[in-house]
Amino acid sequence: MASDGTATKVGHGLAKVLGIKLHYRNPQGLDDVSRGESVYSVSSADTYVEQEPSTWEWICSVTPTGRGLLHWAYHLFPFVHWIGRYNLQWLYGDLVAGITVGCVVVPQSMAYAKLAELAPEFGLYSSFMGVLIYWFFATSKDITIGPVAVMSTVTGNVVDRVKESNPEFESHVVASSLAVICGCVITAIGLARAGWIVDFISLAAISAFMTGSAINIAMGQVPALMGITGFSNREATYKVFINILKNLGGTKRDAAMGLTALTFLYLIRFACNYGARRMPNRSKMFFFLSTLRTAFIILLYTLISFLVNRNHRSRSARRFAILGDIPRGFQHAAVPTVNIPFIKAYAGDIPVSIIVLLIEHIAIAKSFGRVNNYTIDASQELVAIGVTNLLGPFLGAYPATGSFSRTAIKSKAGVRTPFAGVITAVVVLLAIYALPAVFFYIPNAALSAVIIHAVGDLITPPNTVYQFWRINPLEVVIFFLGVIVTIFSNIENGIYTTVSVSLVVLLVRVVKAQGRFMGKVKVRSAVGDQFGQGDTRYRDVPLETKKDEDASRTIFLPLEHNDGSNPQVEPQSPYPGIFIYRFSEGYNYPNANHYLDYMVQTIFKQTRRTNPHSYPKMGDRPWNEPGPKPGREEEYSDRPTLKAIILDFSSVNNVDITSVQNLIDVRNQLDKYAAPDRVDWHLACINNRWTKRALTSAGFGFPTPSGDNSRWKPIFSVAEIGGKSSAAAAAENRENEGEIHKQLSRDEEGGFGQKKAEAAGKADEVSSDTSDFKQTIAGSKAYGFQTKVAAVHGLNRPLFHVDLTSALQSAVSNIERRAGDEPRGVGTKEGL
Repeated sequence: MASDGTATKVGHGLAKVLGIKLHYRNPQGLDDVSRGESVYSVSSADTYVEQEPSTWEWICSVTPTGRGLLHWAYHLFPFVHWIGRYNLQWLYGDLVAGITVGCVVVPQSMAYAKLAELAPEFGLYSSFMGVLIYWFFATSKDITIGPVAVMSTVTGNVVDRVKESNPEFESHVVASSLAVICGCVITAIGLARAGWIVDFISLAAISAFMTGSAINIAMGQVPALMGITGFSNREATYKVFINILKNLGGTKRDAAMGLTALTFLYLIRFACNYGARRMPNRSKMFFFLSTLRTAFIILLYTLISFLVNRNHRSRSARRFAILGDIPRGFQHAAVPTVNIPFIKAYAGDIPVSIIVLLIEHIAIAKSFGRVNNYTIDASQELVAIGVTNLLGPFLGAYPATGSFSRTAIKSKAGVRTPFAGVITAVVVLLAIYALPAVFFYIPNAALSAVIIHAVGDLITPPNTVYQFWRINPLEVVIFFLGVIVTIFSNIENGIYTTVSVSLVVLLVRVVKAQGRFMGKVKVRSAVGDQFGQGDTRYRDVPLETKKDEDASRTIFLPLEHNDGSNPQVEPQSPYPGIFIYRFSEGYNYPNANHYLDYMVQTIFKQTRRTNPHSYPKMGDRPWNEPGPKPGREEEYSDRPTLKAIILDFSSVNNVDITSVQNLIDVRNQLDKYAAPDRVDWHLACINNRWTKRALTSAGFGFPTPSGDNSRWKPIFSVAEIGGKSSAAAAAENRENEGEIHKQLSRDEEGGFGQKKAEAAGKADEVSSDTSDFKQTIAGSKAYGFQTKVAAVHGLNRPLFHVDLTSALQSAVSNIERRAGDEPRGVGTKEGL
């Protein structure tokens, strides 16, 4: 205690030397009683003085503790939460889902590797490492990490650009180096638990990115599907389309393989979907048939290719393009090359690569989490992606993320836990070591058909775009802008465009947030028994209403009806000279001026200056307020003077120096406008202690200083904490009544069969005892008629209110008190 007192004295002395005013928040320089903090009666209530949050309190709240670090480490490996309860039923579901996904990922990964300008085996490496590592860190049971079309295309673009400037760099080394760098960045974001950063990318931006990328990828695969050569398929989508039309005459035998494979893929899916609708009891069978269509088509066309090309293995003698030699095992396992020359070569592509890895994975994980009723941890998912891309390159993998198509298959196959990824890894491992000889004959055109068929599901359907339009037409414009930029430029520019435009729109909405002036409306609940029947659901129907005045309540609606409320319901002005103003989207430095400029302009239009003769001479008036012409009276004399402002902070969480300073400036401006009267500032629905501290530091929360030092009338919102209506009293009441009934039952049984005189005497005795017992209960604290209440908000800030109703009551009461009138119709008790 002595050390605390010494520290306080030292601090006060230092503040005095530096000229810091420690007590400037008591503008009247009065004690607590004079300021109104002690006029609240404590005979029937508990006082409550709210303490300000301190800087040390904030430091303690954000500083990791030993327990917090253990909790962080424990949640870094989510598999330990459920692995101890693993059972055979879960294993069966994971086996089915893991094997199913494995049969799909093998052909897809080899096809996607070609998009990344890499040999097919690198797709297998990426698939193996993705599904093997992910389950250690997964918070989603459905996600399958591996090569995906969009990220493979972005990687291919990076490899092409690096090879142009640095031909000596090998393609797979560049891809592996890119994966390591992206993995490091994403892992750092995840470990810092900053997964919320992904939320800045809107759904419209994600949909535009997926749709534009799908169109870009599908168009780029048409040349390989048709066997057309002679131009680059990595140019802008519209250029590829034009070149395809120009070179359509150069179609080769590959078209026979590619077009038929693509047709069969869609026919099998259509037939299976049709069969599932016609025979719901066999829907599971049709699902697995549809899921395995990719593997079936690849095997079928590999067999055809083998029969055609078995005697034409040389590249020049092949009837159509095939994959060729694929090494067995992990022939490219090595420590990734990550050095300054490599990083400089693709530094400009790192941001877009990270964005693609993040948005595709997190969007898929959140979507399937909602569908299957579980919640993912975005930060932990970033750790999973980061570690996968950090370790995968040691076996030759390139950047990988969550796959939409394989995740959907895994979910529908009945996966039970993330351990299904290990089953998929075993299938891929078998393919790496056992099937390279078979992969030799896979037609390139068939792989192109698989890619086109897979990315077709990424295109946003028209019905979804229409729903976007119904929700927010502006975001549909962003969607089409992103698609158009992707088609006429590239995927990277499309991503940057949609993300940047979405952020600009968000900032504009924040900066141009429109405040609302509120009016009061008295309402009561009503029941319409016939409402919503048939085609007459909007006709006039009789509504049952309660005529009891206590059933009505006061609500506050915007005066301009811009919330869609019934225009026939006219909100009333709260009180002449009182304005209720609601912030709609936070209150910070970007929108503070916009909010307050609109508020001040409206107040000036609807009120008049309190003292029209505050400028004795014409030359004393400011240039922007010249006043009436000589010889004429002040206009708008019928308007009320400004008396009080009520600010609704229900949508405000934090404030900053700029926004609070703007409030101070407006308060000073309006005080001059209302002089010699003062303007009371009442603030309602403040939800943050730091916001209260900031506003209190600026002089808000208690009345504006006046020269006469008169006391004001504090009105506080109180809540019951005791009395006969409390939960404790109700429990005691039930217990005591039970004891009464038990005693009466025992007394009646004891007197049964006795003589009438004895029975009558016993009854009188029981009646007397019962009466005494009831009197004892009646004297109990729980049965007292005095209700114990406590203030909801601190008594040291009487102008901070729990809701708009209490704020309006306080404002009206004090205005009428200053006017010398008794409060009328505000429903308050003086001094409580």
